[in-house]
Amino acid sequence: MSTIDSRIGSAGSGVPREIRDALGEIAKSRSLLVALDFDGTLAPTVDDPAMARALPEARAAVLRLASIAHTRVALVSGRALDSLEEVADVPDEVLLVGSHGIELRLDNPDDVFTLDEHEQARLGLLGDVLDQVADNVEEVWVEVKPAGFALHTRLATDKNSRIAHLVALSEARAEVEDLTVRHGKDVLEFSVRSTTKGEAVEHLRRYTDSSSVFYAGDDITDEDAFAALASHDLGLKSGTGPTVADHRVAGPEDVAHVLTLLATLRETWLAELPQSN
Repeated sequence: MSTIDSRIGSAGSGVPREIRDALGEIAKSRSLLVALDFDGTLAPTVDDPAMARALPEARAAVLRLASIAHTRVALVSGRALDSLEEVADVPDEVLLVGSHGIELRLDNPDDVFTLDEHEQARLGLLGDVLDQVADNVEEVWVEVKPAGFALHTRLATDKNSRIAHLVALSEARAEVEDLTVRHGKDVLEFSVRSTTKGEAVEHLRRYTDSSSVFYAGDDITDEDAFAALASHDLGLKSGTGPTVADHRVAGPEDVAHVLTLLATLRETWLAELPQSN
């Protein structure tokens, strides 16, 4: 039995050997940031975003990790911050990043998100354009975000989804200047302010003074975060699709197993460190 196996017992069951080995290394980081997407990573994807909840094992692992010394946990989502706060329901010590990095809930509750007058004007025009698209295509709806909107087509037919995306892209770009557009799973997101999950991870790394970052995500927008990771970090892709992440698992249940194992390895390594007097 290997040293890692002797430490983790049953906690690593179901986690592939190469991921167990990688977790064993990153668990030894001086200061570890565990940054996680929510939908499709901690929580199964559902038709009604308001009904999404993290799997019980995933939530328990997040809370464990957040309580470990020299370890910070952050949720990094495309959701608006208020939506993320509602569905995630995590304590204040868990950092939150909403709207792909535009909104932040860090340790200072006074951090406030604001748009300037020019951004507000563009936002209003963008909303009018997307509302017209949604009104004319069945089962398409618009989610309001602080710096933009998300056009959801999960419930639409493939044909209607393609039509909605094509018309929205064409009309929005014709009417509103300097738009940031992100393609996700059954969603097209428009923002009048540009930022990425990669930039959010780099900001969190500096903010938490972390020596290593573990990041898990499932969507196209998470690729920016994976690309921002360094050789001493670890990226985990949840689900199918092209990725630059180091490793991949099938979905949220497997992510939960990985996080449980990471918490066990982190606790074990810290407990074995010599205690200073």
